Amino acid sequence: MARVRFEDTAQGLDAAVSGLFDAFGGATSLLKRSKDVYIKVNGIDYKPHVYTSPEVVAASVRYFKAHGARNIYVMENSTQGNFTRLVYEITGMKRMCEETGAIPIYLDETAEMPLYLQKLESFINIPDFIHENLIRKRGDNLYISMPKLKSHSMTTVTLGIKNQFGLVHQKSRIADHNFKLHQKLADIYANIRPDFTLIDGIEATNFGHYPALSQESASVVPMHVLIGGGDPMAVNVVGAKFLGFGLEEVQHLKLAAEYGFGESQFERITIENRDLFDGRKQQFSWDLLEKFPEGVRIIRGKTLCCREGCKRNTEAVLEVFGQDFRGKGGFTILMGKGIDPAEVAGITGPVHIAGDCAMAEWYQELKARLGKRKVTVSPGCNNLAKTIDGLGKHMKIPPIRLVPINPLRSLALLLEAHLHGTKANITNAFRL
Repeated sequence: MARVRFEDTAQGLDAAVSGLFDAFGGATSLLKRSKDVYIKVNGIDYKPHVYTSPEVVAASVRYFKAHGARNIYVMENSTQGNFTRLVYEITGMKRMCEETGAIPIYLDETAEMPLYLQKLESFINIPDFIHENLIRKRGDNLYISMPKLKSHSMTTVTLGIKNQFGLVHQKSRIADHNFKLHQKLADIYANIRPDFTLIDGIEATNFGHYPALSQESASVVPMHVLIGGGDPMAVNVVGAKFLGFGLEEVQHLKLAAEYGFGESQFERITIENRDLFDGRKQQFSWDLLEKFPEGVRIIRGKTLCCREGCKRNTEAVLEVFGQDFRGKGGFTILMGKGIDPAEVAGITGPVHIAGDCAMAEWYQELKARLGKRKVTVSPGCNNLAKTIDGLGKHMKIPPIRLVPINPLRSLALLLEAHLHGTKANITNAFRL
């Protein structure tokens, strides 16, 4: 039977991390021929509560350094609209690397390699760094997925398998970020699987993966655990169950299970330190609280208004912009296919069109009737950079307000990222 272990972080992170890895044979068993370790963190953004704790990563780095590891790489490719170098700076991940001797890898600054997804029957672009070290030299290197324990408004949960979406270059994430997203995640898992998954469960996010800070009391839940094991499927299944979701409720896990890599049946998984699981598990919600600004009208199409793309992507940004940046209303959002023409006929003010489906039906007409300056668009199925730009314009949020450090420092980091070839799909806040 597959094993998944819980550790209480109250004993201290170094002790919790050691207890977790030691239970699976320790570094002697886990390290491979190269003695190199590749840690994929969840560093989608610099917003509080959405990224893997640098302290958990630091404890892991110290553990492997003390047990003979050679090089330890801490890698990520942040979410669209952002660039990883900035995220590492603000979150403290860069400082953690400097203090522990880990090597930060900004995957958005790497060259691209194609990867074919079997069941989706399409190609994505992944970093050449990933292809070289986690595919071509897979047997030589220890690969650890280190996600944060979160619900997710588009994929129900975001754990180790969803964490691998950060192995994809940003512009390759836009296509199929709709009802096909679950299969995309499953196909990535079929091609690349970690040797060990360690979930940072110091806290968990409820009501989606990107909570507004004004809603911390409802959305951020202290859990004080680490969850880990060598079977990535089993760790994901247990992590989801810990948040209250069975396999049938998490479509990307259900599809990944069809490949047969790992144990997907909860009843067949041995949970070590079971008292932590039983005593702290909760019933979370993946859905948003939907505290949107007044004066925003959302018109949703009858079909293809996918929660995995234009729907919840747009609405999550809308909620945060309204709650944390006092964003204004007074505009309309269109999303999905098959929107009632009578509803569109009544639009007189600014409008944001989310996704290709709504754009194909209404962009030309609304641009001609309202004027180009009143119409913003987010092409594709989840072009987050364009979503941020469009909603920020209508909600009257200056882009500079979105970055919580000195603008000159942001500019310096952006210039450095460009010099290193970043392929990030950035917002207007970062455009040179």
